[in-house]
Amino acid sequence: MAGLFYPSDSDLLRTQVLDLLADEAASLNVMPKALIAPHAGYTYSGRVAAAAFATLRDGAQAITRVVLIGPAHYVHVRGIAAPTVDAFETPLGNVPVDVEALRKIADLPFIIRADAPHEPEHALEVELPFLQTLMGSFQLVPLVVGDAAAKDVANVLRQLWVGSETLIVVSSDLSHYHSYEAARRLDLATAAAIERGDWASLGPNQACGCLPIAGLLVEAGRRGLKTRRLSLCNSGDAAGSRDRVVGYGAWMFA
Repeated sequence: MAGLFYPSDSDLLRTQVLDLLADEAASLNVMPKALIAPHAGYTYSGRVAAAAFATLRDGAQAITRVVLIGPAHYVHVRGIAAPTVDAFETPLGNVPVDVEALRKIADLPFIIRADAPHEPEHALEVELPFLQTLMGSFQLVPLVVGDAAAKDVANVLRQLWVGSETLIVVSSDLSHYHSYEAARRLDLATAAAIERGDWASLGPNQACGCLPIAGLLVEAGRRGLKTRRLSLCNSGDAAGSRDRVVGYGAWMFA
């Protein structure tokens, strides 16, 4: 997606990410265990994504592993797809894949090893420049969710949760292609469901990453984490028409 969703030039990309992060408020004096962030082009959802990632500003260097999980938009996946490759690349460099972490979940019956779902997928890729800018060096556990259950996602997260060195990032946009006011109503209801942990009420009409979000809500609830909304808007607030908008939200769990 370099050159489409974000700049393909490394200097321009780093500058854009830093500018987006600089516009966000100071850190909240608490490190999140998990984040939900949108995955559209930076012109549309960059400020909302920055609201999520800015929470890492003071403690990012302590994170050595990121479990990055999002929906499959392009390739049908029966289960949850983990890649076979050794690294993911952006204009800011390579991010090594945590092969050992993938081995840890390889025996789960719904995990498949396949690169095809990852190759065209933007949901994970567009989060990486934010993480690279803030954290520098880290290992990545990239997972794309297709036909799976919320409990499957929760099971994966449970296996990979470990300590404070591991951050979980769920990539998801919210409602798609409604009018501005209809999207606002839908997204407010979705935000309320996320904040009360009501994972069962989430479906594809509420969020393209409804299953990754639901799995996170299951496991975060089991562990007693608190949810905080960081931003909520739609593409009509940023650029383009208000006739058919896409919703974006950012949340932290700690």
